[in-house]
Amino acid sequence: MLECVILIGLPGAGKTSFHRRHFAATHTHISKDLWPNASGRDARQRRLIDEALAAGQSVVVDNTHPTVAERAPIISAARARGAQVVGYFVDVTTRVAVARNAERAGRSKVPNVAIFTVAKRLERPTLAEGFDQLFRVEVTEDRGFRVTEL
Repeated sequence: MLECVILIGLPGAGKTSFHRRHFAATHTHISKDLWPNASGRDARQRRLIDEALAAGQSVVVDNTHPTVAERAPIISAARARGAQVVGYFVDVTTRVAVARNAERAGRSKVPNVAIFTVAKRLERPTLAEGFDQLFRVEVTEDRGFRVTEL
């Protein structure tokens, strides 16, 4: 079944690590982080999602997606292509995100203010937004992931 996975969570929460561990072999990875300085990043992302789904390729959209309004166009695009929409909320505290971010190097490291800015805007996802399935992801002490259905 064609699937559009939407990752949701703070910068540094572990979304990309979760993608690598669970979806890298089966889903096309789409992230605005892959072209940080490009103009029209939202339009480019929508186009890539549409192209992949039109080609029959499942996708993982790996950005913070903090608000219902930011998730809505992705859900609509997936629905238009007949894809199942699955959300994974990587639920960590700002303290955990800051600690994980401190371990990053180079371009993957974000300013801590970005974590707190997203935290202030974060709206917990709900099935009512249009998800077919919604999961909560917790980062375990051994750097693994515990996934539970919401």
